[in-house]
Amino acid sequence: MSDEPQQHEQRARRSGAQDQERGRDRGRKRNRARRSKAAKDRPAGGGSTAHPAKKSGRRPAPEGPHPATDHDAQDTPRETRQEAGQESRQEADARPDARPPTRRQRRRAKAAARRAKRHGWRRLVPTWRMVAGTFLGLVVLLVGAFFLGYFLVGIPAAKESATAQSNVFLYADGSQLARDGDIDRENIPLRRVPRPVQHAVLAAEDRDFYSESAVDPQAMIRGAWMTATGKGRQSGSTITQQYVKNYYLEQEQTLKRKVKEFFIAIKVDREQSKDEILQGYLNTSYFGRNAYGIQAAAQAYYGVDAKDLDPYQGAYLAALLNAPSSYDVVAHPENKPRALARWRYVLNGMVKEGWLTQAARARAAFPTPVDPKGRSGLSGQRGYLVEAVREYLTRNHIIGRDQHGYRITTTLQKPRQRALKAAVDEQLLAKLNKKARPVDRAVRAGGAAVDPATGKVVALYGGVDYTRQFVNNATRRDYQVGSSFKPFVLAAALQNGARDSKGHTITPNTVYNGDDRRPVQGWTGPRYAPGNEDHHDYGDIPLRKATDRSVNAVYAQLAVDVGPDKVKQTAIGLGLPAGTPDLRPYPSIALGTATASVLDMAQAYATLANHGRHGTYTVVEKVTKDGKEIKLPDRPVTQVVSREAADTTTDVLRGVVEGGTGTAAQAAGVPAAGKTGTAEDDMAAWFAGYTPDLATVIAVMGQNPKTGTHTPLYGALGQGRMNGGAYPAQIWAQFTRTALHGRPVHDFDLSLLPDSEEKPQDESSGEPSGEPSGEPSGGTDQTPAPQ
Repeated sequence: MSDEPQQHEQRARRSGAQDQERGRDRGRKRNRARRSKAAKDRPAGGGSTAHPAKKSGRRPAPEGPHPATDHDAQDTPRETRQEAGQESRQEADARPDARPPTRRQRRRAKAAARRAKRHGWRRLVPTWRMVAGTFLGLVVLLVGAFFLGYFLVGIPAAKESATAQSNVFLYADGSQLARDGDIDRENIPLRRVPRPVQHAVLAAEDRDFYSESAVDPQAMIRGAWMTATGKGRQSGSTITQQYVKNYYLEQEQTLKRKVKEFFIAIKVDREQSKDEILQGYLNTSYFGRNAYGIQAAAQAYYGVDAKDLDPYQGAYLAALLNAPSSYDVVAHPENKPRALARWRYVLNGMVKEGWLTQAARARAAFPTPVDPKGRSGLSGQRGYLVEAVREYLTRNHIIGRDQHGYRITTTLQKPRQRALKAAVDEQLLAKLNKKARPVDRAVRAGGAAVDPATGKVVALYGGVDYTRQFVNNATRRDYQVGSSFKPFVLAAALQNGARDSKGHTITPNTVYNGDDRRPVQGWTGPRYAPGNEDHHDYGDIPLRKATDRSVNAVYAQLAVDVGPDKVKQTAIGLGLPAGTPDLRPYPSIALGTATASVLDMAQAYATLANHGRHGTYTVVEKVTKDGKEIKLPDRPVTQVVSREAADTTTDVLRGVVEGGTGTAAQAAGVPAAGKTGTAEDDMAAWFAGYTPDLATVIAVMGQNPKTGTHTPLYGALGQGRMNGGAYPAQIWAQFTRTALHGRPVHDFDLSLLPDSEEKPQDESSGEPSGEPSGEPSGGTDQTPAPQ
């Protein structure tokens, strides 16, 4: 191996020498030809000018020896001829008129020498000439592609939403539910937008807007990298690009749309001034609350014209551009910390750019928006239903929020929708006395009903009136679900074959210690000892009976025996969103600290009613535009827990209705299973139940009508405490009875796990004093629940 480089070098030298030798041969031939010509041209003998060859007709013999043409040389040996040729070449080289190697010969010799030095793995490494050539080719290609795209992509007409049609929403039977009408937008000139508000938008979206070009390739690459690496989704778009997207293009996330946006932005920047572009951006951007443009947003959030906004209000509206619906602190109070962080980011950016003084920044106080108001055309329940359908369409990327001209057939059934509203009105709202009991002013209600067999939402109740209470109580996620979460813990135990502390497989008949404030065993985290309702001690109690009476001490221990992580995963499998707030793998998960929505809970209970088969819920049956049907996302059905685990859970929940805390649900007059729940400090009360044909969840919530904050419901409707077994169960019973009227009555068809049938038990374990809550007053021992 060590001789290989030397051999390469020797071969290279021989190759170079041979090239030089061939060059010298050609030079010698040319010299001989010149000398022969000169001899012919010289006068012969006495200076006669006539050439001898021309007179005789024969070519004169060349002067001097010429081995190559010597007739006798043909008879000489080969070796002798080679030696003679070599000597002749040496003599020619020695002559002063021999020519040196040509430039081409020298280049070839150098290249051969370089190749001789590049051997082994070095031959795989490109030379600098190859790299430079490739780079130059790419530059030429990119420049050509840029000019081609620039000339091919023109500025289109304004997109459809600039002259928007109405979207028509239909009930499942085809009758009209609502028409969303024109977009809430009022275009205003830039001069009517205060300069601090303009600066706030620039601080939030594009601080170099007035000095930069229409596109920022560096920001686009950085945004793509951040998105691809999971460090947060960033568009990397300038205000000009966002304006082009808002005004000319649709919202789809495709490469084709991004390329068009790039070239159109460059052309728009050449044809319009920066002020015109900023004005168009402010008039086309979406701010939430169905408000398009800065003027509509000023009215929707603060009840003033845009010209009257102060810098702090402007900073909040600018913060909304990043997440219009999520950052509405009134509609989504659970997101207020994120909204405040974004608001502060905008103000700090204004200070950094010199648009706001440090003193003004120090005086900044968060400008809480006014209570949102829906449009009169969406009064009553219609506004809540339309908003829920819109949220479903946009979340599933079916149509964009600002797209119009669609006919949307929902799964909502008009008779059942009316039955749900009537049940809330008659069982709850008609019994309020807001003058005699001020706490009654804080009472809110939400409801959702799902067909277990299809996953279709057949009815929703969002609030008393969309134009007076804008927040949809059926879809909001900011109230604890309380003990209505406990069936998910039981299903997790049965599905995973969990064992108790004695190593026995857990069944509904497994006996637990139900004493108040009993510390959970086997938990490696902080000490956790939840209290029972009214601090009642139940002693040894079967799991089935503990479910009937909603014993917190038992279910906290059950969650640890199963594993809080498995409980969380089971709840998600049944239908709760993975991002449900406060759905955390701690023992307290069993007591319903998660804040799922009413619709989320209805979906999960529908999975239990469907024997453990889960299909994502839907509120949309069909979408068409111009007679063409739009494809809807697939909704595959999966067996998330075994039929035996789901049916055994159902069997236990039947006992809650027949003799536990949910006996008021018996008024439905059909076989039913369900669970009650009460949030901490009586801020919400739940009843979640189902029959073989319908799963419905009802929640009564407390919300301050002025501030929007959560409010305890102690004393509401004349009751000392608000329990899920009272008004929520009564609403559920009336709605279910009406919704199933005239339909065949079906009983549960259950397949139970072994040793799961109810066994006679000693009733000496005590009777509950009232309906136990998910997290009672006093809650835990001195150690708080893990957060």
